[in-house]
Amino acid sequence: MSVDEQEPEYMDHEPDAVSEPSVDQAVTGALPVVSAPTGALSAERVAIKALESRLLGGERKLRRREVAAGAGVSLLSARKLWRALGFPNFGDQDVAFTERDLAALSTILDLVRAGKLTEEAAISVTRAIGQMTDRMVVWQVEALIEDMVVQQGIPDAVARKQLVNELPNLVDAMEEILLYSWRRQMNAGVQRLAVRAEAGLQASEAGREGDEDDAPLPLARAVGFADLVSYTSLSRRMNEKTLAQLVQRFENKCAEIISIGGGRLVKTVGDEVLYIAETPAAGAEISLALAQAFTEDEILPEARVAMVWGRILSRLGDIYGPTVNLAARLTALAEPGTVLVDEMTAGALGQDERFVLVPQRAENVRGFGEILPVRLERGLGKGLVLD
Repeated sequence: MSVDEQEPEYMDHEPDAVSEPSVDQAVTGALPVVSAPTGALSAERVAIKALESRLLGGERKLRRREVAAGAGVSLLSARKLWRALGFPNFGDQDVAFTERDLAALSTILDLVRAGKLTEEAAISVTRAIGQMTDRMVVWQVEALIEDMVVQQGIPDAVARKQLVNELPNLVDAMEEILLYSWRRQMNAGVQRLAVRAEAGLQASEAGREGDEDDAPLPLARAVGFADLVSYTSLSRRMNEKTLAQLVQRFENKCAEIISIGGGRLVKTVGDEVLYIAETPAAGAEISLALAQAFTEDEILPEARVAMVWGRILSRLGDIYGPTVNLAARLTALAEPGTVLVDEMTAGALGQDERFVLVPQRAENVRGFGEILPVRLERGLGKGLVLD
């Protein structure tokens, strides 16, 4: 990214795959980026155009080379950042951008020019913003549509069109909550990933010999998986609405329990959730609460749960390392409604009266050899208090 260039490289004629005026409409559902047709617009198109202008901060008036020139950067460099944000591939003639797009591009580039971020870090941070907000927007739009279908008794297709009229009443509040949540999450993330990281590594030393596969990794965490039993066969017998309700109930329950236990939900993949906690005890409490919640749930099936205390690598919002892989393998070995840990994790919990540890028969685990699983059960105390 040549951010020090004062003039855009108008000669970098790398060909676009297709220069289609309607690409933005196809990707985002917005109005085409070409000039609007003459004549009166329908009420629906007027509403769409007004919403777009509000969300984008004004009318589209700029082409991509104009934005790159305004930011003092080559088109190639600008496109790297736009792709990181997840934007579609606009052509030279597409009037696709507003003054806010120019300001946002300049803001990112100024961080690099001032030496506050390297070019690689700027692209990585930008990609994180693009990917997370894309997923967030899809989630929010679908939630609003589903609510309109249920509350207003209208078909899904009608709700999707009507959303354009509902959103203007919600945009400001949703934007305010997004910024509030980001600041809270950033503070919590700094505490977890920087301030308290060394304490976690020191706590992880117990029972280790220093030659473990995860020894070089920078964070110590309790890593857990919860996997719904018989989800595949259940989903085949459900219609779309019932399956959506089951998945939402599963995700909501997991998110609440993990949050109450002080952990973080890393991701959900279909019938499985991956979570982490800062201490073995916190991970154990969350794991037991998850297993109990699904056992007692009158709609959801039971869950297999496993948790391993070890070191991980945190990148791109996900986690990696042998600890994660072992937790996944143990989940497959767990009986429905139970929690398994490995021998080292059991050693870290052994003196805590809140937990009972029951050794199981040794298992040969792919990639790890012979492992001694230990069933984790409730000891003294009530465990997590759930509303």
